[in-house]
Amino acid sequence: MNKTVLQIPISQDLRANAEKEALSQGFSSLQELIRVFLSKVASHKIEITLTESIFLSERNEERYIDMTKDFESGINVSSANDVKDLMHKLHEDSVS
Repeated sequence: MNKTVLQIPISQDLRANAEKEALSQGFSSLQELIRVFLSKVASHKIEITLTESIFLSERNEERYIDMTKDFESGINVSSANDVKDLMHKLHEDSVS
């Protein structure tokens, strides 16, 4: 089996935290975790998708919390039986 060494510069803190987590999850070392991960990526057993997190402003965070409370308590909530009923309710709201 041909082997090669992969060197990746990372901070000491990142290495220490990642190694601690690898050990807590049952890996014998950080290297073992990386080998398992790379093997699964190479054999298409896992897929990686990177997405950026979306952070709301404090004002919008409060707004969405209030909306969620309203939904959970049934305040400012309406329902429709079908599309025709929904369109009728939407039209009523725009006229009033």
